[in-house]
Amino acid sequence: MKLSEIKQHLQTADAVNFQLPDGSFVPEHFHVTEVGIVDKHFIDCGGTVRREKAANFQLWNANDTDHRLKPGKLLNIISLSEKVLGIEDYEIEVEYQSNTIGKYGIDYDGKNFLLIARNTACLASDTCGVTDEKQKVKLSDLETTGKACCTPGGGCC
Repeated sequence: MKLSEIKQHLQTADAVNFQLPDGSFVPEHFHVTEVGIVDKHFIDCGGTVRREKAANFQLWNANDTDHRLKPGKLLNIISLSEKVLGIEDYEIEVEYQSNTIGKYGIDYDGKNFLLIARNTACLASDTCGVTDEKQKVKLSDLETTGKACCTPGGGCC
């Protein structure tokens, strides 16, 4: 989701709720402690130099269980960040503390903002030979040495 999309959703939202991939919710007393730009400049395993920019929201829970972030307040925080930091209409990533800091993509279901799990991937699979498809092998086609390895006395342990 881009920054412009979250702003559009916040204009009509009744509340700001973030739902985690497991279906649970970020406690409703969370704070948005950071809104910023993440500028990632890197080289992939195939030697290609890359640059990615994203708008970043960091969510944090405090002990003030009466706190509630209203949609208008989050719109004001985003607006200030755009002015001060020059944030453009980037894709949004959300950081949230669970066992470690998790990074999520974001979507909206009409009521809740959905935190979408992100995965790592090889960006140079054409160069380094990694394929997405697993090789299919029939067990009957595997060569055997004539020795039973995984039997008592077979020498596998």
